[in-house]
Amino acid sequence: MTPTIELRDVTKDYRTHRALDRVSMTIGDGVTGLLGPNGAGKSTMIKVLLGLVATTSGEGKVLGLDIRSQGRAIRGKVGYMPEDDAYIPGMSGVEMVRFTAALNGLPTVEGLRRAHEILDFCGMGQERYRDVDTYSTGMRQKLKFAQAIVHDPDLLILDEPTSGLDPEERVAMLNRVRSLVRSHGKRAVISTHILPDVRQVCDSVVIIAAGKVTLEASMAEVDRPEEPGLYVRTIGPIDAILERLARSTPAKRIDDRLLFLAGDQDGREGEIWQAAAACGAVVEAIYPRRNSLEAVFMNAVRESHHADS
Repeated sequence: MTPTIELRDVTKDYRTHRALDRVSMTIGDGVTGLLGPNGAGKSTMIKVLLGLVATTSGEGKVLGLDIRSQGRAIRGKVGYMPEDDAYIPGMSGVEMVRFTAALNGLPTVEGLRRAHEILDFCGMGQERYRDVDTYSTGMRQKLKFAQAIVHDPDLLILDEPTSGLDPEERVAMLNRVRSLVRSHGKRAVISTHILPDVRQVCDSVVIIAAGKVTLEASMAEVDRPEEPGLYVRTIGPIDAILERLARSTPAKRIDDRLLFLAGDQDGREGEIWQAAAACGAVVEAIYPRRNSLEAVFMNAVRESHHADS
């Protein structure tokens, strides 16, 4: 399948400021998180991907289309949700989405039908008939998302899609993205500062700092620690379980309910359950050791600063 995004040595200069510095990356299917501190170059990269900003040098493709010469065709296949509000004062929510459908070539009746269908999907009830000027931040986020998907695009580029949402609406937004990707074959790039969102919904991650890609990896690669192991949370005589498990693998007690078993523990869950049962304990949870995404992010940003110094 054609890669979602391919960039090779893309550089973008604004006079004396270099916003993107020889960026090369390949993004495949699924959901990709685009991370980076403020001023890292994420916004410039999105504009380049949409064909809105010409590169200084380098080449790239989005869905197989050239970013230098096929910007209009790219924008026809992409649903873009900007970070800032994008609505016309005095229009209702459903009018705004229907207008977006018209801009993407849908006939009037079909555009209105599609607008209602998408607003239903986004959880917008009767408030769709209110002026957008009266919307809360959360409602405007849902409206922007509806505008981004009304024309059934192949790729979603979402800039801070959960910003300003309460916890329940944040989960609902991420579930909608996951549903479109898993069940409807879409692809998505999410630019965000909210690392738990990336952990929850993304299949891969790209970190950009000082205009350079400092990390490009799948979430499985990001999670994989240098020293693997399993955490076991229990209720009951933890020292007795520790003694039994330590006979075959290095193990240590973290606190009154948590054990850590070092090394590759594939297929050992059954042994852990048996040890707990023999000691009259209950296993609450077994989960693998994994890297902290926050630590991975900070290390990637720190490396970019070291490279520039």
